[in-house]
Amino acid sequence: MTRWGMAIDLRRCIGCQTCTIACKLDNGTPPNIYWRLVKDIEIGRYPNVKRIFLPLQCMHCAEPPCLAVCPTTATQKREDGIVYIDYSRCIGCGYCILACPYDARWLVKERRGFFNSELTKPEQLSPLNDKIGVCTKCDFCMDRIDEGLARGLNPGVDPEATPVCVGSCIAKALVFGDLDDPDSEVSRIVRERPAFRLLTEMGTEPSIYYVW
Repeated sequence: MTRWGMAIDLRRCIGCQTCTIACKLDNGTPPNIYWRLVKDIEIGRYPNVKRIFLPLQCMHCAEPPCLAVCPTTATQKREDGIVYIDYSRCIGCGYCILACPYDARWLVKERRGFFNSELTKPEQLSPLNDKIGVCTKCDFCMDRIDEGLARGLNPGVDPEATPVCVGSCIAKALVFGDLDDPDSEVSRIVRERPAFRLLTEMGTEPSIYYVW
């Protein structure tokens, strides 16, 4: 069984936010909505402190709390582990936003552009252009994955079939692939490197691993 996931190398991430911008450009998200972003964090205690950059996004949990609270079944989880939103069913109630412990969901309250005027041509062509009053989030670029698989490509290996954030990372800090395939690069990294996931105590079983 395929289970898509990601390993994020915190030693490599330099906090450039290229993945953040690539995600916004590819998905056409409105201002102040970030399906992906990188936090600048200080850890430790003075004088032994360290600065790290922590990329965040939807964790595509095996046990997503957002799914359980959705009253319209707009939030769904595929067999390959991708958690996504069916916009035709979403009523924008925001229950999933409250349930998500990773702050990874965003409600589109209105459609406005980055320049506070008439939408630019790229903004008009955004797949979210007509999505008002719905919750949105990262879907692992599932359209790219599905189209790539249909063409015989390998997600995580072929850029055209891989989430755009991975291909944009200038430091090669992001690795995507099948966590259930022991021969995939992402599985090897998680297996061989010190790895952790966020808020595992909540039983969410995230598909995003952080490695040192």
